[in-house]
Amino acid sequence: MAYNIVLIEPEIHTNTGNIGRLSLASGSNLHLVKPFGFELSDKRLKRAGLDYWKHISLKIYDSTEEFFAINKDKKMAFFSSHGHKTHWSIEYEDDMYLIFGKESTGLSSHIIETHKDRTYKIPLYNEHIRSLNLANAVSIVVYEGLRSLSI
Repeated sequence: MAYNIVLIEPEIHTNTGNIGRLSLASGSNLHLVKPFGFELSDKRLKRAGLDYWKHISLKIYDSTEEFFAINKDKKMAFFSSHGHKTHWSIEYEDDMYLIFGKESTGLSSHIIETHKDRTYKIPLYNEHIRSLNLANAVSIVVYEGLRSLSI
């Protein structure tokens, strides 16, 4: 059982480091799509991922166009507060690509519009919050997917 966690244009090194650690803990692969808001050599990124970073299955893409060209035939689910279905309604599959946007603005409107039938949200139960922290959102989705596959 493995997922592919995809971060499109991640901006915050500690989120990416924590998601790297999560990818290793969950047996998932981590895909990072440039541009980044930090350098991969940033010691804060490595600190957030602790000494696990060297063990992470990592793939880096120079652009969203490159990512989608290489992975066009893969099963994907996209995550945005603009999704109309919840992450509980996903038919999770092994090797599925779980796509997340950058911390400040999420996925681009073009990506959401192009993939609206596969765009999901994590429900929020308070009107005073716009979104969850990216690392928390990825954790929720990945472990819901693992639970779903283990039933």
